[in-house]
Amino acid sequence: MPDSPLHSIQFSPLSTAKTGDLSELSTLELAQALAERLAIAPNDWHRLKSNRKARAAEQAAIALVYLLNEQSEESLLRLQQAAGWLDRSISAPPCPTHGQKVVFLIWLWWFVNF
Repeated sequence: MPDSPLHSIQFSPLSTAKTGDLSELSTLELAQALAERLAIAPNDWHRLKSNRKARAAEQAAIALVYLLNEQSEESLLRLQQAAGWLDRSISAPPCPTHGQKVVFLIWLWWFVNF
């Protein structure tokens, strides 16, 4: 059996207190906690909306939650989104409120000048 890709990653050892708390949680609860931790908060949205690492991590964690909930199709979609962020095949859409401001400013300029 080939080595797991995890064998090539260096992990920091967790303290006994931390691992004791973690051992009480189910795999799903751990995945949900990770997804919550990696989710981009509304107040960070503009700062992180184009951060490929943050967006990919968020989608990959959500994919794990879907996979553990036996929703493999949704999990695959989220993994594809994560890959898209990493390979630069997708990017953040413009903020809808900024688009409205631009239209308003154009209208205002036209109204004042004509």
